[in-house]
Amino acid sequence: MLIRRSPDIRSSEITDESLYWRRRDWLASLGFGAAAVVMPRLAHAVSRQEETNTWDEVTGYNNFYEFGTGKDDPRKYAGTLRPYPWTVSVEGEVARPGRYDLAKLFGGLSWEERVYRFRCVEAWSMVVPWNGYPLREVIKRLEPTSNAKFVEFTTLYDPEQMPGQRRSILPWPYIEGLRMDEAMHPLTLLVTGVFGKVLPNQNGAPVRLIVPWKYGFKGIKSIVRIRFVEDQPVNTWKASASHEYGFYANVNPDVDHPRWSQATERRLGKLRRQPTLPFNGYADQVADLYRGMDLRVNY
Repeated sequence: MLIRRSPDIRSSEITDESLYWRRRDWLASLGFGAAAVVMPRLAHAVSRQEETNTWDEVTGYNNFYEFGTGKDDPRKYAGTLRPYPWTVSVEGEVARPGRYDLAKLFGGLSWEERVYRFRCVEAWSMVVPWNGYPLREVIKRLEPTSNAKFVEFTTLYDPEQMPGQRRSILPWPYIEGLRMDEAMHPLTLLVTGVFGKVLPNQNGAPVRLIVPWKYGFKGIKSIVRIRFVEDQPVNTWKASASHEYGFYANVNPDVDHPRWSQATERRLGKLRRQPTLPFNGYADQVADLYRGMDLRVNY
């Protein structure tokens, strides 16, 4: 394997050698082998017609307030996060609660690559080849009860590792949620990689959520708890600014954010804006989930 060292690479972006080998061991424990660290599997590309954004764009322009509010803050400061080893607590209305390490949570499932149009709340977008596991397959093996109507996710709370949590920007820890049918949709992923490589800290290592037809803030990062509940969770942005951010956060060009239009978006790396597509271009696959709902009220 040829490894190049560029003078433009910051020292903070270079993976510590011991961490690199732990990540290889972790991937091997999930059955991938060493090749999965550096080589993507064949893509199941939902949006093959669209050009994928670059590694630098995907890993260098992020919203991750646990490391700061600037788009480049996560890449600068996320080196303090220690994503290995990692456990996820499973709680609530479920037959198999407990604390799972990632090998146990995902062991035996197929690691998939899917190329998604990923939108964030400021009307910019990118196309990202995420790697991960269908959330529905994880849910099936955890066996939620009939009382489980929603799935709630919680991010790590550790101001030592996540210095942005020392500021009262948001109520910590970060919480998100999905309706059960949304969580069980085949497009919904628990992501552990990007471009066929282990997920970088600034992108939500070691495991995050991707729901491609929703705005980016639904993609909760560095998940430490999955809780199955009967009542709709109060997600962080709705708790902080309910007049701007609702629970569903479906991409909808017909409903403007109070402070900007959502009718168009700018693809990162491009100058021209383009029309925003309903459900981020996945309407054929997901619109039936919301049949009969007023999406101006349920925003």
